[in-house]
Amino acid sequence: MSNRLIPANFPRDASLGSVPGGQPKLLVRRVNGQYVSGLTDEEWRERYECCEDLAQQCAPYCMRKIAENPALTQERCLANVRKGFALKVQSGEWEFSEAELDWVTKRTRQLLGW
Repeated sequence: MSNRLIPANFPRDASLGSVPGGQPKLLVRRVNGQYVSGLTDEEWRERYECCEDLAQQCAPYCMRKIAENPALTQERCLANVRKGFALKVQSGEWEFSEAELDWVTKRTRQLLGW
């Protein structure tokens, strides 16, 4: 586990599911004998580490793609990458929220200085 601080702009909310019906419902789960709604601090840190790792891998990928195709703009490159992320989530290969994918895209832009 890293001692790195989680940035304030990293999303905390994670949709853990939904329950149909007319009455409002609160989704909770039992963790270590306590009812928890949302992510635990440990789960949140783990999700941050995964997202940061993905952004760190994505930055050199984007640089390589732009070097291979000079007509590719920085914004188009990031849009293509974001679309690829979404397809992996939709296929069930990856488990990231929309907010996390947006954060990874913004973090990649930041790492590249774009």
